[in-house]
Amino acid sequence: MAASLLTRALGALELLALNSRGLGLQVIADSVDMPKSGAHRLLGELMQQGFVIQDADNGQYKLTGKLSSLGMQHLAGSGIINAVQPLLDPLAQTSGELVRLAVVDRSRLIFIAKAQGAQSGLRYDPDSGGEAPLFCTATAFAWLAGFSDDEAIRLVASRGPINLENRGPASPSSFAEILHQLSQTRTRGFGQAIDMSAPGMSAIAASVREPGTGHTVAVLSIGGPSARLTEQKMTEFAPLLLQAADELSQLAVLTRYLHILA
Repeated sequence: MAASLLTRALGALELLALNSRGLGLQVIADSVDMPKSGAHRLLGELMQQGFVIQDADNGQYKLTGKLSSLGMQHLAGSGIINAVQPLLDPLAQTSGELVRLAVVDRSRLIFIAKAQGAQSGLRYDPDSGGEAPLFCTATAFAWLAGFSDDEAIRLVASRGPINLENRGPASPSSFAEILHQLSQTRTRGFGQAIDMSAPGMSAIAASVREPGTGHTVAVLSIGGPSARLTEQKMTEFAPLLLQAADELSQLAVLTRYLHILA
């Protein structure tokens, strides 16, 4: 059965969300499996609704801020941001690095909240709303470690081929290497990545679990430059990270909402 127009529209939005610099009409049409003329009409309707804009210089299509705004309004209305921020801020201040919370949303890890602790020097500070790659991040390792090896690899494979472009030199390049990281995560009690997600960057991450079931519904992480966030520092910060993740697990407003998503 051919994909519906709604499915293709959502596919186009997701594609543009992953390509912030914009994409041409033919690329979008091919990706959503539509004739170029049909994709042009579809993008025109998305422009009329304020979700997409076309660059006047090169003709490429880009997302506006409307979709992000809707997402942030939704999170604000849920009360999650107000509930978690008091736990993220002290951890960021103590570590002097970026603290982020990613939620499990239908087998994806989406960063929804953050606190910046770095006051000077190199600052690692990506925007919220991004997705954690499943093959090379401490956040993903913390989540995937709760599954069997077979299920963890299935989840990684479902996100597409391993793409090492712009990744660090230590990034896993095979399923066997990913499984090695998950084994270490289970032994250690938290995820760790050094020069994996990006060159010169490190992170540790701990699971936020739903009371009763123990299922991971979110992941809390500390990330920063490898030169500053050394293995020694990560070992020092790990108990604080685990404690904060445990406190987040006790927040009913968070776990109740995330139970539905996970």
